[in-house]
Amino acid sequence: MSEQQDPDVAFTGPRNDGLDASEALLRRALSTLENARPMPLSASSMVNSAELSEMITDAVERLPDELRAARWLLKEREEFLAKARRESDEILSVARRRAERMVERTEIAKAAETRARRIVDQAEADARRVRLQLEDFCDQKLNAFQTLIDRTQSQIDTGRANLRPVQTVPGDPLADPDESTFFDQDTSE
Repeated sequence: MSEQQDPDVAFTGPRNDGLDASEALLRRALSTLENARPMPLSASSMVNSAELSEMITDAVERLPDELRAARWLLKEREEFLAKARRESDEILSVARRRAERMVERTEIAKAAETRARRIVDQAEADARRVRLQLEDFCDQKLNAFQTLIDRTQSQIDTGRANLRPVQTVPGDPLADPDESTFFDQDTSE
C-alpha cells in the first residue's frame, strides 16, 4: 500500500545536479562578497569582478532546462491569460452592445407601436368627425331639397287648381275652346 504525501510537506526527493551545482556556485559567490576586503573609510568592499562574474555566469549556465522551461511556461501562461482577458472583454463588450441594441429596438418598437396606436385613434376620430359632418351636410341638403320639393308641389297644386274648369256660362267663347268662333283664322270664308 502506498502512502499519500501531504502537499504542504516540501519535496525531499533527489535533486537535479544542475540545480545543485548552480546553487553551490551562487553560495560561493555570496560568500566571496561577504568575505571581501572592506575599503578604507568606505562602506564598499573590494572584489575580483571577473571571478564573481564567472561564478554567476557558470551558475546561470548550470540551471536545469526544466527551470528555463518553467519560466517559459510561466511567460506563456501570462500571455495566454492576457489574451483570454482581452477576448473575454471583447466578447462582453459585444454582448453589451447587442443587449443595448435589443433594448433600444424594443424601446423603439414600443414607441412606434404607441405612436401608431395614437395615429390610428386620431384617424378613427377624424373619420367619425368627417362622417358626422357629412351626415349633417347631407341631412341639411336633403331638408333644403325637401323644402324645395314641397314648395314646388304646392305651386303645382296651385297651378292645377287654377287649370280646373270653372263653371262656364253658355255662349262664352273663352269657356269652350272647341267652338269654331274662337279661332277665326281657321274658318274659310
